[in-house]
Amino acid sequence: MKLPTIEDLGDLAGRRVLVRADLNVPLQLQRSEMVVADDFRIRSALPTIELLQRRGARVTVCSHLGRPKGVDPRYSMAPVARILEERVPGVSVLENVRFDPREVANDPSFARELADGHDAFVLDAFGSAHRAHASVVGVATLLPSAAGVTVLDEVEHLSRLLESPARPYVAIIGGAKVSDKLGLLRSLLGRVDQVLIGGAMAFSFLYAEGHQVGDSLVEPELAEACRELRATGRIALPVDVVALESTEPVGPEASRAEPAVVQGDVPDGFRGLDIGPATIERYAEALRGARSIFWNGPMGVFEDPRFRAGTDGVARAVAASGAYSVVGGGDSARAVREAGLADRISHLSTGGGASLEFLERGDLPGLAALRASWEQR
Repeated sequence: MKLPTIEDLGDLAGRRVLVRADLNVPLQLQRSEMVVADDFRIRSALPTIELLQRRGARVTVCSHLGRPKGVDPRYSMAPVARILEERVPGVSVLENVRFDPREVANDPSFARELADGHDAFVLDAFGSAHRAHASVVGVATLLPSAAGVTVLDEVEHLSRLLESPARPYVAIIGGAKVSDKLGLLRSLLGRVDQVLIGGAMAFSFLYAEGHQVGDSLVEPELAEACRELRATGRIALPVDVVALESTEPVGPEASRAEPAVVQGDVPDGFRGLDIGPATIERYAEALRGARSIFWNGPMGVFEDPRFRAGTDGVARAVAASGAYSVVGGGDSARAVREAGLADRISHLSTGGGASLEFLERGDLPGLAALRASWEQR
């Protein structure tokens, strides 16, 4: 996919450039102050900002943070701005664009306000490029526009999985709901050799095949869709799961009640919360022979140490495979980084929903807006 680049913007000396970055970072309360808990996305934004500054541009950065309903101090960009301004002096950071409802509505008046006083626009927020929002697509209709380093890097790596992936090509899909990833699964099954299913969404597939799933999360209305996908012969499901009594709390601070490994049906009064050891080994075996891998979604409730063995096991298998590997989505990428395996993955995507939509459709609204902006000039 051909996208306009920063070099295409010409001489930037003294010009003001608005950068739409993806600074939607996790925050945590520390000594009565909100601080950044993970700066991965801030670090990912630096190459574009630094490139623009080397070319003499004066840089303004905008981003969203969380999903505020109007102005909400809990989602202020202030903690992010402090870090960014320390690392790249001279940059200006606007307040959370989602404090204004016109952002999500792609209101032209808000796009004009963002563009006002700027000479060019750079989209570097691949993680938001699937949103037709004012700061993503609206500004691109008003200013000479280009893709930032992050967007170009994401498109290059993900395109390898679309155009001519080395085979066998194995996808690992986890997370909570089949409904969130139904379109992706249908698209992947036309391209990959095998899909390994984990996370709570596995129980919708198991339910569709007649298994008892106890109190596990399930979407019974998608049973027929699950059966149709399974009929392709390319979907692998867990053969065992790690389950806990439904009355027991789950989370990093929860009590240490011991879970049980269950093969076959999940008993009443229990819910499945991770793939089991036999499934980990089966999935690792499938990944050992892969030459291309895409992974999105954890295999269990990995925030709780009792239910992260599946996610960690898959992460190790992906890292050891030697395959061209792309890990997309915040939770999957976080698990890889926490396991110390990031340097053994070909590409950690900054976009969760964006990477899924790109693989499903081959394009995103933000990317289309950049191309249209260039074609109009």
